Parts: sequence; structure tokens; C-alpha cells
Amino acid sequence: MLYTTLLLAATAFSGADWPTFRGNAARTGASKADLAFPLTEEWVHSGSGRPQNAWPGPARHDLYNKVVNLTPRLWFDRAFYVSIADGRLFFGSSADEQIHCLDAETGEELWSYYTEAPVRFAPTVVGGKVIAGSDDGVVYCLRASNGELIWKERIAPDDQRLPGNGRMISLWPVRTGVVVSNGIAYVTAGLFPSEGSYVAALKVSSGDTVWKNNYKDMAPQGYLLASKDHLFVPASRSTPYVFDRRDGKRLRQLGGNSGTFAIVANDDLVFGPGKTGDMTEASGSGAQIASFKGQHMIVTRGTSYIHTTTELSALKREEFVSLTKERGELNKRRGELTSSLPNLSGADKSKAERELKRSAERLGEIEVAIRECILWRRVCDEPLDVILAGDALIAGGEDYIAAYAAKDGAKLWTAPVDGRAYGLAADDGKLYVSTDSGAIHCFGNPSEEEDSK
Repeated sequence: MLYTTLLLAATAFSGADWPTFRGNAARTGASKADLAFPLTEEWVHSGSGRPQNAWPGPARHDLYNKVVNLTPRLWFDRAFYVSIADGRLFFGSSADEQIHCLDAETGEELWSYYTEAPVRFAPTVVGGKVIAGSDDGVVYCLRASNGELIWKERIAPDDQRLPGNGRMISLWPVRTGVVVSNGIAYVTAGLFPSEGSYVAALKVSSGDTVWKNNYKDMAPQGYLLASKDHLFVPASRSTPYVFDRRDGKRLRQLGGNSGTFAIVANDDLVFGPGKTGDMTEASGSGAQIASFKGQHMIVTRGTSYIHTTTELSALKREEFVSLTKERGELNKRRGELTSSLPNLSGADKSKAERELKRSAERLGEIEVAIRECILWRRVCDEPLDVILAGDALIAGGEDYIAAYAAKDGAKLWTAPVDGRAYGLAADDGKLYVSTDSGAIHCFGNPSEEEDSK
């Protein structure tokens, strides 16, 4: 696998709960929740129907651009992705247009709330409130305890409908989920650039609008992400946009690979996987920092985990950053020297040639050292999703899931599930798996639970 510059700052783990998609506003997919293997299936929920995807998978090949075996990029509603908080599990359904709440311990449904169109994204839970957007163009805030409506807000100014995926949906559906930070819920509405797309910030307490802006040239789709200063908006098969969280001003569109998988590390965004399974990393300022093969990534303080369609690997991040920074500086210097050589003569030319030789030798040493930054690498036949739970990596495959030791990649455990395991979440010693059949599986360790009583 080829790695280029990767400058990802440490990202804190989420707490015990998993209150939003991939655990937090940065979508890191990492939890402190330890899992004691082997796990046992405790319950399965499958009463909400099969997910009704907004978009079919890609064609097998893009012959015009000479790209084969295209990688899916619009994957945000292939399963009922879950959020977990205070012993309850929440998910939105594209099959029955409801927001559901289950008892996380037993799988019993506690309540559900009907919207007027498919709910394609996991809700966000904060302060006893459940916030979710729907294809009807409305953001709903419900009471987590009983599903009672607290407030709802239509993001676009009008309630215009049109047929979409066999349903009546808004001309401005909510297709980016909701991300919450510091009491503010960030949302978008809109799918058709000619009709405009809205980006808005709402007060979690009341639904009141803090700011709202309209743009005529983008189609936001995918889970929103937030860093300290920026809001990142995935844009379907295009590349993400960066907004200022203070006023919603659009700052720039990032270059690189398109796709709706993304994570934030500090103020860098890793996103993709592009048509060919390539990820891009860019800073909030817009500078492209990295390009590498991968479907998913997890970043911790000391290690980055890279997940491709065939492989799982771990990388010593700090050493890698130092080496790749030096490599970049050397390559820049070599370019300057090479350009200047035709204009040099005598001692100056000899000096430049000696420096070029030394830098070439050092670059060779750096390439060897970079390869040694790879802590481990192993074949992984579960390409659909990956999360980190305590000291284990969980990977989703077709009709089963697998756990790997984060320290060395050793396989720890496998278990069957009903369908392709596109959604993984961990909380309080339990693992939750969402599949494209509409099933949600809960795995736990009975002996651990007995010991904790």
C-alpha cells in the first residue's frame, strides 16, 4: 500500500454513549467501550422493513474515463445506522418513514414517530433530545424518553413536493443528517442545485435559526462533520465544502476524491473513497495533505488504522508524519536545485550536484523508514465498515462480522449477521450491527454483564 503525507492530529475518543453516527461530531468511529470476546447475540430487531436506498450502486465500469470496478460513494442509507444514549437505541427508517427508539438492553421498541418521508440518517441525541432530518425537508426534535415532539423546523421557505424513490419528498430534502456542537444543530436541505441548497444552524433548545444561507451550486449529501471552527458538508459525488461555523459563510470546496465517507481529525478532513477507493486528506484551510488507498480510516493519538477492500493495517502516525515532512522538504529542495543546474557552473554546480546526490540517498533511507512505520498489515475480507471499540477493531462483511486486535491485527472473533454489515456501533460492552436487510443485531458478553451486577 502506498502512503503519502498524513498529518492527522489526535482526536479524542467519544464517551461511553454513541449519541450520533460514528460516535461524535468528528465521525471518528472510535469508542472507549471495551468488548469482552467472545460475544453472544442477545437480540435482533428486524421489524422496520428493508432500507430503501436513495441511489442505486454504481455501474461496474466507467469506460469513458477508463475506470473499472467502481467504488460506491453514496452509501449513507444502506442500513439503519444507530445512535445510542442512556440505555436507548435510536434510528431513522427509509422504509417506514419513522424515527424509532429501542431498549438497547432488550431490543424492545419503546416508541416511534412518523415523519412525512424517509428518514435516511441516524439521529443525534443530546440533552434528552433526539434530532433528525427527513426527506420531507423538516428537522424534528423529539423527547428521548417518549418520542414527544419538542419542535420541528422546515429549512427551506416552502413546502413543495415531488416524487422521489416512489415517495413524495420535499424539493429540499434533508440529506446530510444533523451534527450538534455546543448547543447548535447544523443542518442542510436541498438536493437540486438549480433550486438552491440551504445550510443552517439551529438552537437545540428551541429550533430557532441562528443563521441560514442559500447556495445555488451544490447538492449536499452525506453526514455533516464539525471541527472547532469549521462545518464540513459532503456533496454527493462531488468533493466536500468547508463552512465557517460562526456565520455559515462558505469558505471553499476541497479538491481530491469524492465520496460520502469522511472523518475529522483536529481541523483536517479525510474523505473519499473516490471512484477507485482512494482517500484524500485536506486541512480546513484547503491544502491537500495526503492521498492514499482506503475505504475507511480511524485515527487515535498514536496510531492510524487504514481499511481497504482487502486489507486492514496500522501505522505509527508520529514517526510517519516526521518522515513524510522531511521527504516533502527534500523533494522541494531537489526541484529547486534541478531547475537551477543549467544556470550554474564551476564550484556552484559541483556543490548543487553533491547536494542532489546526498538528498537522493536520504530519500532512499526515508522510504525504508516509512515502510517500517507500518506496525502490522493483514488480509481483511470484511470491507464494508470498521470501528474501534476499546482495543479491538470491528469490521463488517457480507453476512458476518469480525473482530481484530488493534495491537497486532490478530483475528479475535467472528459472528454471522443477516445481510451486509454496513453499520457498526459500540457502547457499554455491547456491539450493534446494522445490515442492508434492515436487521439490527446486538451482541454482548453475558458473563461480563453478570459480573457487573
